Amino acid sequence: MNIGIIGGGVIGLSIGWQLARRGVEVTLFERHRVGREASRVAAGMLAPYAEVGFEEIELMELGQESLRLYPRFLDELSEDVRGVPEFDQCGTLMVGIDRDDTERLKRLYDFREELKLTVELITGTEAREREPLLSPKVVSAVWLPDDAQIDNRQLLKKLREAFVGHGGVLKEESEVKSVQVAGGSVQGLTTASSEWPFDIVVLAAGSWSQQIEGIPRRFRPPIRPVKGQIITLKKTGDCPLKGIVRSPRMYLVPKEDGTMRLGATTEEKGFDKTPTAGGQKELLEDGWEVIPSIYDLPLVETTAGLRPASRDHAPVIGESGVGGLYYATGHYRHGILMTPVTVYTLVEEITEGGKSDLLHPFRPRRFEQAPKE
Repeated sequence: MNIGIIGGGVIGLSIGWQLARRGVEVTLFERHRVGREASRVAAGMLAPYAEVGFEEIELMELGQESLRLYPRFLDELSEDVRGVPEFDQCGTLMVGIDRDDTERLKRLYDFREELKLTVELITGTEAREREPLLSPKVVSAVWLPDDAQIDNRQLLKKLREAFVGHGGVLKEESEVKSVQVAGGSVQGLTTASSEWPFDIVVLAAGSWSQQIEGIPRRFRPPIRPVKGQIITLKKTGDCPLKGIVRSPRMYLVPKEDGTMRLGATTEEKGFDKTPTAGGQKELLEDGWEVIPSIYDLPLVETTAGLRPASRDHAPVIGESGVGGLYYATGHYRHGILMTPVTVYTLVEEITEGGKSDLLHPFRPRRFEQAPKE
């Protein structure tokens, strides 16, 4: 079995690593350098319980399973390379600063209670006992102790190392122009300089997934880029933070390397990745409202990335309408979180032919268009 993977983000690298680990011949193509797009810009939150919406039960269940799989995923990575980042089950504190926020948090609490999740509704005073730096304006909070986080940038480095270490072939600065299809099945890939025959192709190109030519139009994944700006701050002794803090307008995530990530905007700007003064101002004001002491923190980095969003904002995972062409894309805000469940289910499907019921709501067929007569 000879497999080609399009895309070198956390999903593509992880699929390649797991396939190579099983002795499969794998070549991964990345248009620039691996791990430089959304996977790097992300804050590394593993927070299915904080992020679940009222109509996203199936997405929450997928995220919950992926969170459960993370220790196994990291243990296997630790067998192959040193310096794997830790799984930090730090919890999420969702805070409110006014009556509207409090009512929203109460609805979120009730919803999570109905789902039998571990959740607490607490006062502003109780929230400040957990995170003393919270503003006096914080009047209410929901505590979700099971959420976690990881250093996604370190994870990307180790996945690259593990993939290559198992014999995976990495083709950086090698943009795939098209997928070769004949007789309803995939035949290989075409780059600017070469044609590559493959038995199976995995499309994990994130926001660029719909740009790949050769796939029949009715089978193309409806993926668009959604811009997100993020700020990295340097923590000081005056601004310790224990875990993830979220408000309706921002999140703050403390990292082991002594930084703190403040995000994130949501902008429909096509493929533009330019950080803007307005976006940075918005983030800093929203962060300052919740934790005023960030005002004096050194600024480390301002950046922006492109989240791959499907039409329904849910991932697109599984075999497409083209035989041998598999999708692992459209993870939107949840790419780091959804990595283990995406990888294990898809790799099993490719190598053993099984199909997980967990993926049923997220299969590519939900977007397929009827053929034109």
